Order: sequence, then structure tokens, then C-alpha cells
Amino acid sequence: MPTTPTPDAQAPALKLPLIIGTDWDLGDQSPDTFTQVIVYRGLHCPVCKQYLSTMRELYDDFLSKGVETIHVSMDDKERAQQAHDDWGLDPIPMGYGLSEEQAKEWGLYLSDPIQDSEKGRFAEPAVFWVRPDGRLYLAAVSNSPFARPDLKELLGKVDFIREKEYPARGRAA
Repeated sequence: MPTTPTPDAQAPALKLPLIIGTDWDLGDQSPDTFTQVIVYRGLHCPVCKQYLSTMRELYDDFLSKGVETIHVSMDDKERAQQAHDDWGLDPIPMGYGLSEEQAKEWGLYLSDPIQDSEKGRFAEPAVFWVRPDGRLYLAAVSNSPFARPDLKELLGKVDFIREKEYPARGRAA
């Protein structure tokens, strides 16, 4: 059973290659508000296409509120590149090659293929917000492609969180 990282604790390390040929490291990020890590299931997922396309529409709005975003999956470089290109996700950074170990550290659910378009084991969707100091603020982890947080709703809460200094919730043991 996956164990989601604890809110307000240090987020797990995350270093991945990007489709542009460089590496991305969570520890090197310095957003004004949050680093938003969006885990998608992979190229095979039409729900992911729709969700990430919505993110692309909102990308500049998130940036204007100090939220930097990366999309990540367990897909290989070729499939991640195809998703990025076919789904029109430029300029959002696209990480690939998330390992099973990394997925487990982040508390992600894993699934085995049930159809030919699914190429090997993959992580189910999630959205994480990580503070500039590396502490986890938000973790929305799903075991289904159909249950994801509404990106417009999340975007609408960024100012409230900053203005009210609203704390990370779910820390009680």
C-alpha cells in the first residue's frame, strides 16, 4: 500500500531527465510559491491528454502566481516527447523515466497494463505542491485516471494560501 509523504515535511528527492536533454532536480528549484509536480499516467491515457492540455491553458496563470510546473511519468523519452508534442504542451517541462522506486517514495499507485497501448507498469496520476524550501504542501494522489484535482480550483487558491499563510493540512498522526 503506498504511503503518501507527510505534509510540511521535506518532500522526497526527485531528479529526472527532461525531453530537452537536460536534467531536472526538485532540490534545485526556486519558485516564488510552489513547484507543482503533475504525475500523469503516460502517452496511452486520453484523460491525461485532456488534463495536461488544461494545465497548458493555465500555465502562464500559474507562473504569474509563482507556481512552476513539471509533468512527469514513467514513460520513456520517446513516449514523453510524443505526448509533449502531440498534446501541445510546450513550454511546460516534461520529465520522463520516473522509476518504480521514485514512484513509491512519492506514495504513487502503480498499475500494470490491461491494454496494448499501455507499455509496461505505470504510475497513476497525482499533483504535488512543494514549497521553495522543499517541504511538501499539497499531495493529491489517485489510483484512477478519473480522480484528479481541478486545476482551475487549485489556481484560484494560490493567492488565498499566500495571503492567509494557510498551513499545510493533514499533518496529524
